[in-house]
Amino acid sequence: MMDVNIIITVAICIIFLLIFGKIFLFPMKKILKFILNTALGALAIFIINTIGTSFSFHIGLNFINAIIVGILGVPGAVLLILLKIFCNIG
Repeated sequence: MMDVNIIITVAICIIFLLIFGKIFLFPMKKILKFILNTALGALAIFIINTIGTSFSFHIGLNFINAIIVGILGVPGAVLLILLKIFCNIG
């Protein structure tokens, strides 16, 4: 037969894990979304640079561009293209 102390300890541990799981789950979702956006944006810039070589079009992947693409994802890559075309930035 289980001791009451063991049951209470297990219950407290489960509650503790649920509370901390909820606290850390939200930031982990944001971090994973940022990583996914960065990967998709980098892939988009790679494809743009691959196709753009025949048109002498290139977007450099530096820290600022990586932050833009990481936060905005593929729309960030489109923003970089538009900035490159219209303002010759990038």
